[in-house]
Amino acid sequence: MSDTGTDPTDQFEQPDDDGPRVEFYGGRGMSALPIGIFIVWAIVQTALWRIGDTGGLIVGILIGLIAGMFFVRGNWQSYANTIFEGMTQPVAVTAIVAWLWAGMFAQLLQDGGFVGGLVWLADTVGVGAALFPAITFVLAAVFTTGIGTGYGATVAFVGLFFPAGVLLGANPVLLFGAILSGAIFGDNLAPVSDTTIVSAVTQDADIGGVVASRFKYVIVAAIVAFLGYVAAGGAMTGLDVSAEAQAIFLEGSEAIGLIHIVSMLAVIGAAIAGRHIVEAISWGIVIAIAFNLVFGLASLGDMVMFNAPSDAPLAEPLESLPILTVVDNPDSVGVTGSLMTGVSGFLELSILVLLIIGAAQIMIRGGAFQVLLEWSIENLATNVRNAELTMVGSAALINAIITINTAAEVAIGPYISKIGERFNLNGYRRANILDGQTAALGYIFPWSGGVLAGFSAMQNLPGEYDWFEQSMVVTPIDVVPFVFQGWLLVAVFVLAALTGFGREYVIDRESEEVARV
Repeated sequence: MSDTGTDPTDQFEQPDDDGPRVEFYGGRGMSALPIGIFIVWAIVQTALWRIGDTGGLIVGILIGLIAGMFFVRGNWQSYANTIFEGMTQPVAVTAIVAWLWAGMFAQLLQDGGFVGGLVWLADTVGVGAALFPAITFVLAAVFTTGIGTGYGATVAFVGLFFPAGVLLGANPVLLFGAILSGAIFGDNLAPVSDTTIVSAVTQDADIGGVVASRFKYVIVAAIVAFLGYVAAGGAMTGLDVSAEAQAIFLEGSEAIGLIHIVSMLAVIGAAIAGRHIVEAISWGIVIAIAFNLVFGLASLGDMVMFNAPSDAPLAEPLESLPILTVVDNPDSVGVTGSLMTGVSGFLELSILVLLIIGAAQIMIRGGAFQVLLEWSIENLATNVRNAELTMVGSAALINAIITINTAAEVAIGPYISKIGERFNLNGYRRANILDGQTAALGYIFPWSGGVLAGFSAMQNLPGEYDWFEQSMVVTPIDVVPFVFQGWLLVAVFVLAALTGFGREYVIDRESEEVARV
């Protein structure tokens, strides 16, 4: 995700912290019921019935939370308070802020002709449908590494590169997978990423050393992933976009839209300079607005427009303002434009994420989380190889439950440290195993934050382009096999655990002073 400006390990309550405890009939395992119901609901909805509706997932987690309440021993108030305790954790709000800021930024670039510029460039230099997913993977990886937020990069690239690729004939499922893979690469490697910071801090390792030591794992997965997207791009055909629509869009595509590359570079530069991700993207928004106005790419009214009823005070006298329109139809009253569209597309997703984190907090406070991890420590981590495999598996499992990768990492970090210290594994190795799984699987499961962020951005595209049909939207379950970087990164660490590749003990190398945020 992104740098929050605070210690990320303070953002999610651990099971041994002071706070409300929730007891359940049937034992501590029953505290996993709300999350369990949600996961089953999500699988049925997205996998079996192919419905990628965020509102439906909200209903699923609400039903899970209500069902769990009936198994609480004693007062239900502690159960309700624990839900709110989880929902108010800064780690959940961080993801939402990244989505909202990135949504506004991507929409400004989209309305400013950046997609048309990309199509013009690809058509001019001869980049066809087969290579577009592989190139998108590389660019998304570079962008995410620069800004440190995989969620924000996913939103931006789905809004900008996805429609360009589909129009050029790239397979949409493969293209979505390439975007998610690029986000995984950067989220895993960026020094300013929350997951990088958390993995280092929870394992008592310095951030610089962690980033340097994990490059060998990330680059092996990335090289194979790139070759995979090249091969799959040539084998998988795209959707049948009308030749007339292609011709019209290509005819209207102009190189001037590429001026927004400067906007993207400004965001990367600010993030690399150590600026907070909100500040970095805000600079991109300011520059994008300026470019849209100076170069005539979008008017002020295109970016924000107030549609007021005729009986509103001072509406008609001020109708000449470029940001005000008087409308007769009551259904047309409201605020429209790039900024509003960029924000509104993520409101349902924001609610869903808060509720999921609330349900995860129930599992932590109720003890199921601790039971699960303690069992794995005692029964699976019997030697150093099995210990590392246990670390990989437990991190993967927790990411299936807690779908915001930073939150999952904060929750399981102490247990990864406990397992690794038992076998004298040094902090770099522990941090790399931890972050490899959380960065990867946070963008694979259909209900995970990264996938849902991209899906939410994609749902806005049919209203943005006349040629983009609802059938072109990729259902989250369909993209799962094509997130190559994610699956390969998990495979790399499984092989590293089995073979000992990259394994370091405390006596091999000591971490520098731990860098705190």
